[in-house]
Amino acid sequence: MLCRNLVKKMLFAHSLLLMAPAVGYSSPGTPIHGKITPLVLFHGTVRTVTTDSFSAETIVTKITLSKHVAGFVHAYVKKEEEFLQKMRNKSRLYFQTIEKVFDQYGIPLQLKYLAIVESELHSTAKSRVGARGLWQLMPVTAKELGLKIAGKTDERTHTYRSTVAAAKYLRYLYGEFGDWLLVLAAYNSGPGTVYKAIKKAGSKNFWSLQSLLPAESRGHVKRFISIHYFFEGEGSVATQTKAEAKAWQEKLCAEETVSL
Repeated sequence: MLCRNLVKKMLFAHSLLLMAPAVGYSSPGTPIHGKITPLVLFHGTVRTVTTDSFSAETIVTKITLSKHVAGFVHAYVKKEEEFLQKMRNKSRLYFQTIEKVFDQYGIPLQLKYLAIVESELHSTAKSRVGARGLWQLMPVTAKELGLKIAGKTDERTHTYRSTVAAAKYLRYLYGEFGDWLLVLAAYNSGPGTVYKAIKKAGSKNFWSLQSLLPAESRGHVKRFISIHYFFEGEGSVATQTKAEAKAWQEKLCAEETVSL
């Protein structure tokens, strides 16, 4: 059953985040002649493909924009269209490296858009507070993640090595929060700030606690979602709260039941 396979595969995929870095996600199912095989992509889109000697049909269920961010996304994409097109043209080589690393570490590939939010894909970018590189890592954090910073050497500016460090940090944050929107907020403001917001709000739902986060962190998450939608035309597990992901799975289950 599509619903059962979806839940099972997504839970399996999430569990791999807590395993060794070299472990990646298993490939989606492949079409079987004359049968229907569910293809569950980790980013959240389900494709059910029917194949036989004469026809091939693909049905795609998309993840739509949350009502909490739809207005922001539409305004941002319209205002920043020129910038976003520039990023699309620039991103190919960077994304090849990022996707390879993220696949090895079990990170949703759509988290690659975080590099645009952080540095606009400038590997030597430096912030006023000392964060540097594609992933804007602070010196202390970078060293804790295994990067060398000494003298003229600063591995935060090395695309591959800094991406490995970012993957480790994202995986750590997901282990802490189990929710990608909270991970994005914590990446910007630090885990402590997000924990304080969770405690004050009495909720782990990003949309419920966002007002308790710094404005920069709220904007950080919403820009990520906007860029994601510009590139993908839909959402993914990386743009959903844990509650939204659960509701989406339940919707798929209901649709499957009706179609039987």
